[in-house]
Amino acid sequence: MIKLSINGEVRRLEEGMTVADALGHLGFEGEGFAVAVNGEFVPRAAYPEHRLQDGDQLDVVAPVQGG
Repeated sequence: MIKLSINGEVRRLEEGMTVADALGHLGFEGEGFAVAVNGEFVPRAAYPEHRLQDGDQLDVVAPVQGG
């Protein structure tokens, strides 16, 4: 198990998970959000390949409408 900060909340996930695995596990579906790992934007095409490490900070951000 690895420990991550996901949107500021500490969570434990299986070791070896990719960004895509983690998003599925956490219930994020569709394309209406962006992901950063340790403050660096991760392109959507890299989600299946970008492996998460113990201590990573994962931020999932959805656009907000308003004016």
